[in-house]
Amino acid sequence: MKHTSFFAALVLLFSLATGFVYANEPTAININAADVATLSALNGIGESKAEAIVAYREANGPFASVEDLANVKGIGARTVEKNAQRLAVK
Repeated sequence: MKHTSFFAALVLLFSLATGFVYANEPTAININAADVATLSALNGIGESKAEAIVAYREANGPFASVEDLANVKGIGARTVEKNAQRLAVK
């Protein structure tokens, strides 16, 4: 009975530890579907740049790649690089 309790405790601790690892991973933001509030959460992107991203997307269609975000006025390649791990094009 003691081995079962010990094993159960180990499984529980492992589950908790791996759960925290996955909880800290940021979810990718789809730049073709994100709203202004979501885009504003990115590093170096405030509300006005987020609005420019949405306006560019509406005028030119969806982004083909994350790097295309640099085509938006006020968004540079460095800003795209800083956020590359958090961006997605779906």
